[in-house]
Amino acid sequence: MRKLNQEYITISKINQYIKLMFDSNNTLQRVYLKGEISNFKRHTSGHLYLTLKDEESRISAIMFRSAAASLKFTPEDGMNVLVTGRISAYPAGGNYQIYIDKMEVDGLGNLYVEFEKLKKKLQQEGLFDPAHKKEIPAFPRKIGIVTAPTGAAIKDILSTIKRRFPICETILFPALVQGASAASDVAKKIEIANTYDIDVLIVGRGGGSIEDLWAFNEEIVARAIYNSHVPVISAVGHEVDVTIADFVADKRAPTPTGAAEMAVPTVSEVKNIFVLKKNTLSSIIKERITIANQELKKLRASYILKNPMTLYEVKMQKLDSLTDALNKDMTNYIAKKRLELQNYQKNYVLQNPLNSYTKYFKDLENNQKVLKNKIEQILEKKTSDLQYIIQTLRLVNPLNILEKGYSLVKKDGHIIKSTQDIKNNDILDIKLYQGELKVEVKEILS
Repeated sequence: MRKLNQEYITISKINQYIKLMFDSNNTLQRVYLKGEISNFKRHTSGHLYLTLKDEESRISAIMFRSAAASLKFTPEDGMNVLVTGRISAYPAGGNYQIYIDKMEVDGLGNLYVEFEKLKKKLQQEGLFDPAHKKEIPAFPRKIGIVTAPTGAAIKDILSTIKRRFPICETILFPALVQGASAASDVAKKIEIANTYDIDVLIVGRGGGSIEDLWAFNEEIVARAIYNSHVPVISAVGHEVDVTIADFVADKRAPTPTGAAEMAVPTVSEVKNIFVLKKNTLSSIIKERITIANQELKKLRASYILKNPMTLYEVKMQKLDSLTDALNKDMTNYIAKKRLELQNYQKNYVLQNPLNSYTKYFKDLENNQKVLKNKIEQILEKKTSDLQYIIQTLRLVNPLNILEKGYSLVKKDGHIIKSTQDIKNNDILDIKLYQGELKVEVKEILS
């Protein structure tokens, strides 16, 4: 039964009370958490909803749009992040959560961001395009290996190749596979390997943490693999480990041992291939022999081979026809040329060569006379024209005027036409019919 004076409150009030407890706790007003993102959702409002978890627990989280605007990366499930915010309750749901003010990528998360960024860049450039992938030869003569000279990886690769395909040669290009200089060293060894006469190149190392394997996520290694004219098999870490080198390589092996298995066949596989080739070749030879036998039977059954003289008779008859045709053509040709010769013999010029010469000579004399008359007429006309021109020049020649007693007066090279053009003491040049005078003006008469 209900006790007297017992007060019942609503769910809303208790949730509000719990929220007030959270909000009044100074420790919960500024907390720093790290964890892995899961159940990430970006609402149409711009708010971010997610769950932060570690190995044993989880907590709901929200980051309002105003705070999310300052993020320099895109949160995704699986990222490890560091968050700063306050813990409070959500009265409507009756659960507590962290209200995130600041979020940044943590540790491996940073590597993950770099990995995805480089992966996207190289993919857009086409370094992962299947069209650029080279085929791994079925029976390699020499295999190059870029890895550490010691450790399980090189031992597994060499032992696997020796066991599966012992006639194959191997060349080790020892490289640093871990540390700050590892990426540049691996890239350099890939370039050096390309100067050797090898058929396949295995690039990789044994397992380790993501930091240990990071050299194979560097851009310099990716481009070295892409630029390799030798087919490359990547063999980095264990099957769960995926690197940028795996995407660029022509083949990706789950382990170094797997790379060796991809690179060479087993002796039994080679035997099987030879048996298959042998059977295929035998079938082809048998088929060709059968076809040849059928053709031989047809030839043996042919009328010509059974009656070879028939073929000879046909050829002889054709030869006679050709001979007759040739004789006929020769007779007609000779007759034609004989007729042309007779026509030439009847030609007037050949029969009277002197008459032709006499006619030509007379024509030449007539032409000479006509030419001479034309020349004389032209000379006569040109002489008359010349006389007329000379007479005209004499009439307009100022010297002829001077011969009659006139003179030509100049001042400074200009002809004087009026007394207005001169003044006292001017020096004048006077041209006479014979000789010249230089005089000084003393008086000008109007």
